Amino acid sequence: MPLNTEPFPSVLVVDDVNMNVMILEEILKDEYQIATANNGKEALKYLQNAKALPKIILLDVMMPEMTGRELFDILKAEESLRRIPVIFITAENDSEDELLAAGAVDFINKPFMPQRVKLRVRNQVALKNYSDNLEQMVAEKTAEATATLDNALQGLANVIEHRDLESGEHVKRTQLYVKALCDYLISTDSIYARELRRLDSSTIVKAMALHDVGKIAIPDRILLKPGRLDDEEFAVMKTHTVRGKEIIGELGDVNSSLYLRHCEDICYGHHERYDGKGYPQGLKGSDIPLAARIASLADVYDALVCARVYKAALSYDDAVAIIQDGRGTQFDPVLADAVVTLKNEFRDIAQRH
Repeated sequence: MPLNTEPFPSVLVVDDVNMNVMILEEILKDEYQIATANNGKEALKYLQNAKALPKIILLDVMMPEMTGRELFDILKAEESLRRIPVIFITAENDSEDELLAAGAVDFINKPFMPQRVKLRVRNQVALKNYSDNLEQMVAEKTAEATATLDNALQGLANVIEHRDLESGEHVKRTQLYVKALCDYLISTDSIYARELRRLDSSTIVKAMALHDVGKIAIPDRILLKPGRLDDEEFAVMKTHTVRGKEIIGELGDVNSSLYLRHCEDICYGHHERYDGKGYPQGLKGSDIPLAARIASLADVYDALVCARVYKAALSYDDAVAIIQDGRGTQFDPVLADAVVTLKNEFRDIAQRH
């Protein structure tokens, strides 16, 4: 029979009384890896430096330097630690109702009864394992569904690209411009670095593929017109932002999917202007979602450097100069300045694709 090589689940015991720690170690040592701390501060330091978090924490209520209750509040406020179950080690005068209301999963009373300690720890570790397995299954299914949605939406973007005869590799180039901007703003620790990390810049890049998805609702006589649009035609063309928002909304709940949220923000907002003179809402400054501000700049740059049936392509330097002229009016100043720094990278993207 092969030996069981699975590591024992880990338990963190936190108590300022060494005898209590020794007793709990003795009770649990045959089934668990035991780590110990004598107060909340020691326990917190251990958790912050641990390669792997414990399956469960046994936490005394009253301790010097940092009480168990104070540590518990920190654990529940910290995203990476809040899911570790906590069993409180309680004395007669501790309020179990209050601890239970705060989120404790169970209690171990002093003096310790070995069999009861084993059962309560075993039950909570089993629940934690079940919860972890379920979460992993959900994450895998979510990733699978997301990949399917990504492919479907990329396919939809390709349909739009082939319908709009002038677009060529426009979608791919704009995604690369957006990636270059996001990478630069994060790597230089710009004022948008933290927000871009929170928004997941790679998801913004993927969402950029659908910035013109609303054009699927624009009649061919306008979308494919070989020349400039008149005022009435342009008014119809501008509706692609609203139709894009509607199409994204039909694909799923934008409030529960960061991907769809970015798609909606970009579809709806990439023709807004920093000075509030854009469309469809006339948003101004930071009221325009950051993803849409980045998308706007990438979209305009590509339109400037690529030929259309109604205009010749501008030089790369002229395109950058026009973007700088729009600094603070059409474009976010931070983003416009970033394009100046990235002008050679933008040029290379345009030439390669």
